[in-house]
Amino acid sequence: MKALVLSGGLGTRLRPFSHSMAKQTVPVANRPVLVHCLEAIRDAGITEVGIIVGSRASDIQRVAGTGAQLGLRVTYLQQESPLGLAHCVLIARDYLGDDDFVMYLGDNVVVGGIADVVAEFREQRPDALLMVAKVANPSEFGVAEIAPDGQVTRVQEKAAAPVSDLAVIGVYVFSRAIHQAVRAIKPSWRNEREITDAIQWLIQHDAEVRAYHHLGYWKDTGKIDNLLDCNRELLEGLAPALDAQVDEESTIIGPVTLDETAQVSRSRLVGPLVVGSGTVIAGSYIGPYTSIGAGCVVDGAALESSIVMDGAVLTDVGHIKDSVIGREARVSRTIARTDGHRLIVGDHGQLCIGS
Repeated sequence: MKALVLSGGLGTRLRPFSHSMAKQTVPVANRPVLVHCLEAIRDAGITEVGIIVGSRASDIQRVAGTGAQLGLRVTYLQQESPLGLAHCVLIARDYLGDDDFVMYLGDNVVVGGIADVVAEFREQRPDALLMVAKVANPSEFGVAEIAPDGQVTRVQEKAAAPVSDLAVIGVYVFSRAIHQAVRAIKPSWRNEREITDAIQWLIQHDAEVRAYHHLGYWKDTGKIDNLLDCNRELLEGLAPALDAQVDEESTIIGPVTLDETAQVSRSRLVGPLVVGSGTVIAGSYIGPYTSIGAGCVVDGAALESSIVMDGAVLTDVGHIKDSVIGREARVSRTIARTDGHRLIVGDHGQLCIGS
């Protein structure tokens, strides 16, 4: 079995960050979303991975490399323009051959991994197995209508009146039957080959399409609020590590993960949180559900429920929460204020906060 990871999208919902980095490389719990995806694939026993890349191919390649560091063999497949998920299968035909494969959307995080859905596919041998999860807002997703025996009888894309509340989330397992389906369908009104159309084609041609119910946490990280929510969830599972330089004036409470090269002085850290390599924290409060990347400086700040990317500097900024600070951004205070701020700061941005 192989894996096909889709990482060619433009990430318009994650602007301004996606102007300067691929959305799949945005960090959650201090690791790129794409790495979480690739580790899930590896832990399911799959080592051959094709990655669909687009205009941000170099960003993806910097993160995934050859795959060797993760125990994988990675092949890059160029998609010249985003023409749909089924189009990705079409251009990957030669790479995939007649092998079964997992198709994994590279901006999705599935806590608990995908080993169970892969095992079920291998045991039952359907033509397609869709990972589904119950959602409160099914009109915002593609959904599946499922018979009592687990057969998928219909799939529907973001309908005003959805046929079910079971969203098709970003993991699919296919046999070679999908290749005939993606060739047979026509582009949609968006001029894209939709994977839902290909799956519906399989259903209409008597293929066996089944559903796997995922009961754990999953998230499409393509929106800022989803990114922060996923960061909170993943931080809950981190193992504490306190090998960094922490002075006697500092207090550490709860599960805190500090890189051994980080430095903490005159500060209060309340986990779960993670701090990357070479980061310096001084005279600050770092609260729960915060990820601070590598090479950052946080001096005289109060920060919680936020993501701070590599190289950012926060100086005397008071209380910041539910925020995302981009790479090499500079945030400082001019005149003090008493209430909190919510910031979404893109790469290399500079903010001066006043009253």
